[in-house]
Amino acid sequence: MKKPLVSDPGTGIDLHLHSTASDGSLTPAEILAEAIRIGLKAVAITDHDTLTGSIAAISGGVPSGLQFLSGIEISAQAPDGFRVKGSVHILGYGIDYNNSKLNLLIQVLKRSRDNRTPKIIKKLSELGINLNGSELAEIVGDGIAGRPHIALLMMKKGFVASVDEAFDRFLGKSKPAYVEKYRIPVVEAIEAIEDAGGVAVLAHPFLYGLNDPELFEQFLLTLISMGLKGIEAIYPDHSLKTTAGYCDLAYRHNLLITGGTDFHGDVTPHIRMGVGDGGFYVPYKHYEALMKVMD
Repeated sequence: MKKPLVSDPGTGIDLHLHSTASDGSLTPAEILAEAIRIGLKAVAITDHDTLTGSIAAISGGVPSGLQFLSGIEISAQAPDGFRVKGSVHILGYGIDYNNSKLNLLIQVLKRSRDNRTPKIIKKLSELGINLNGSELAEIVGDGIAGRPHIALLMMKKGFVASVDEAFDRFLGKSKPAYVEKYRIPVVEAIEAIEDAGGVAVLAHPFLYGLNDPELFEQFLLTLISMGLKGIEAIYPDHSLKTTAGYCDLAYRHNLLITGGTDFHGDVTPHIRMGVGDGGFYVPYKHYEALMKVMD
C-alpha cells in the first residue's frame, strides 16, 4: 500500500466504485484511468460480492499519483429485529484478497447469484420477454450476472427504454420477475472483512428506509457491536442535512466517515465518478483517516 499524499482540501476521493467485475460498465483499468483524468487522489473498487475488480486493478498497476484501496460490497441480511429495504450493504476496505474465510464466503454468494439469474430469466420468458443466455453472457463478460445486466439486455433488445424502467416494471422487489436473493447474516459479512484485515463500513445508510432517528441509531449500534467501523455518510442520495446527521452519529460513536458515488457507469449514467450528479465531493481527509486505522 502506498503512503498517503499530504492532505489537500482541494483534492477529492471516491471510495464506492463498481467495475465490470460485478455490474459496472468500465473495466478496473478504465476506472483507474478515469480517476486520474478527473483528478481524484484516492479510489476503491467495491464490486458486489467479489474481489475480482480490486485484484485486476492491483495486478494491472495503479497509476502514480493515485491511491488505491482494495474493496468489496457484500449484500447481507439485516440483524434480527430490523426491517430494511432489500439487503444491508457492507463495504470492506483494505482487504487481503487471499484470505480463505472471505473467499469461501464469496464463493457461497457467487453460487447463489448464479442460481438466481436463470430463475429471473424464466419469469421474464413467462411474461413474453425472451432473453438469450449467450447475449447475457456477452454483457456480463468476466463479471457476475445480476439484475443490472439483465436490465441492460432488456434495454438492448427493446423491451424497455432504460434500466430504471426494467426495475420499475419487472425486476424490482415485488415486481413480476423478481426473485428473492440469498443473504448471509450481516455479522458474518463484517467478521469476514475483519478476518481479511479489512475495515467494515455501512454503505448508503439512507437507502434502508430506517427513517426514525432513534431506530436507525439502534440499528447502527447493533452493527457496531458486530464490528462495524465506519459509515458512508457522504453519498449522492444524501441531502446536506442527512449527511450532517450521519456525520454526527459517526463522531458520537467513534466511527470512520467515508464517501463514494456508487458509480456503475452506463448502468446509472446520471451518476459520474467523483462528482455524482455534479455537486458531489468527498474530501481526501477521509481517506487519510481510513488509512490511519489500517496502519
